[in-house]
Amino acid sequence: MIAALIVDVLASVLLLGGAFWMLTAALSMFRAHDALARINVLSPATGLGLPMIVLGAFLLHTKVEGFEVAVLIKTILTVVALIIVSSIASNVLSRAAYMSGSAVDPRTAPQDLARSPEEGDQVPLTEER
Repeated sequence: MIAALIVDVLASVLLLGGAFWMLTAALSMFRAHDALARINVLSPATGLGLPMIVLGAFLLHTKVEGFEVAVLIKTILTVVALIIVSSIASNVLSRAAYMSGSAVDPRTAPQDLARSPEEGDQVPLTEER
């Protein structure tokens, strides 16, 4: 009885926490100034929010259907894939958005892709410049 309550509470926390991350990212996208910022906002949601939802669903499935090794392996692989793919996808999407010529917020600095290696380090744009 107590174990079922603990599983319910833990699954609820994971599901609601993951949903919170996804909702926060979705709402934050409205405040993002450019494509790079939107991709940057989405990264934590896909890297943390989705794995939390998957783990919460696994706990509820285990409670209802019982423990299955195959489901555990699928869950672990899914969580690992979400973490790895979200970080790589964010990097690739950001690079593609930048290289496509999409407008970049002028406050974004340094812009390493916009300069040649000989130019040296860039400093962030300030009000004085």
